[in-house]
Amino acid sequence: MTQTGTPQKRSAAIAGPHPSSDVLSLVAAPDPADGEPGEEAGGVLEASGLTTVPERQFAAMSWLLGAAVDRDLARVQWDEQGIALLCCGGILSAVRIPARLVWAAVKTDQLEKVDAFLGEWFDGGAVFMDLRSQQYYALVPGTADWPLNDRDFPGVQCLGRDNFLGVTASRLTTPEGRAYWCLPMQSPGDLCYLDEVEALVRTGPAALAEGGGQ
Repeated sequence: MTQTGTPQKRSAAIAGPHPSSDVLSLVAAPDPADGEPGEEAGGVLEASGLTTVPERQFAAMSWLLGAAVDRDLARVQWDEQGIALLCCGGILSAVRIPARLVWAAVKTDQLEKVDAFLGEWFDGGAVFMDLRSQQYYALVPGTADWPLNDRDFPGVQCLGRDNFLGVTASRLTTPEGRAYWCLPMQSPGDLCYLDEVEALVRTGPAALAEGGGQ
């Protein structure tokens, strides 16, 4: 997904603290140039009605491995822990959004309703949630130029170059355990439009000010 184009579904969709020790939070990382990042993912699985959920999950996982410093280690982490550390700033970055802002925008904290909302809000894309720290992570292109600052939007941050992010295994798509994909990646490289992420972030504080937060 590129960074151009007009969001198609936004109008139809609308009617805390940074965890310092969470594996899904921001941590310092070495420059990927110092290590050898994983190879580029292989062939692209075409999106069609004939592909199965496991096929889509495998294709998404294979693409995400392109952000791993050690692809084999990332596979083991996903298999054993459900979370693998990937390097931001290459093929992907991520915008971290406190759940309270998302829930305020949706006007509910019921996860199934929030997930449905995100599916309508974003024109494609991929978002997962850390249930323990109550943070959402919207995956965006690695070259994304995030326009907002954390002074005006506390807790919101774009995780780019020189950062690692614990990314949830593609098979985890239900709200249980440590983390899950509330908007699973449907095809390799299917990332969120940056302007849609920005609009969601801006909607949350406005809703909180109106008393719509949880």
